[in-house]
Amino acid sequence: MIRVLLADDHAIVLEGLRALLDGEPGIRVVAATTDGAEVARLVEQHKPDVVVLDLELAGIKGTQVLTALRGRPAPPKVLVLTAYNDGEALRSALDAGADGLALKTESPQQTLTAIRQVHAGQLVFPQAARRWIEGRGTGAPGDLTPREREVWALMAAGLTNPEIAERLGLSDNTVKFHVQHLFSKLGVKNRTEAALRYAHGR
Repeated sequence: MIRVLLADDHAIVLEGLRALLDGEPGIRVVAATTDGAEVARLVEQHKPDVVVLDLELAGIKGTQVLTALRGRPAPPKVLVLTAYNDGEALRSALDAGADGLALKTESPQQTLTAIRQVHAGQLVFPQAARRWIEGRGTGAPGDLTPREREVWALMAAGLTNPEIAERLGLSDNTVKFHVQHLFSKLGVKNRTEAALRYAHGR
């Protein structure tokens, strides 16, 4: 049974999601809130496996909620559900440590699939978001985000993905995602090439 907590600033979206999930075998909604500040308390109380989180929440930004959840001893998986398909929103969700991303414009069935995939430990990312990020790959280190630079430095120091994840308070999947995009942005094929590039003044 996948225990799910829903957090969205629109009550109507919450009701729709709850109705959708309640009809699904193997999924149970344990709590729902429109108040971002309530999320951490509800996670503590209900111990959900997956939090479905909107980036726009009353009282607090979704990215702040994400950061707080990531700091917990046994953080739940977090699927960010957003109406924004622009790169900056997607990037901020990833940098804050989301395990996956689903767009509100996609079909309800895709949201369900995304919840199951995130629970199973897969990194979920809509095609449109992948295209946006891959379109940024120019081979110039100047394009790296601060988070990608941190990952690059730790990778160059010989840390494995799980070690980097632990050091930065991210999920393994998020680190894997950053590593893949580092490779594409730097125009390298593997960790060794990336480390050499780092050592040679980037």
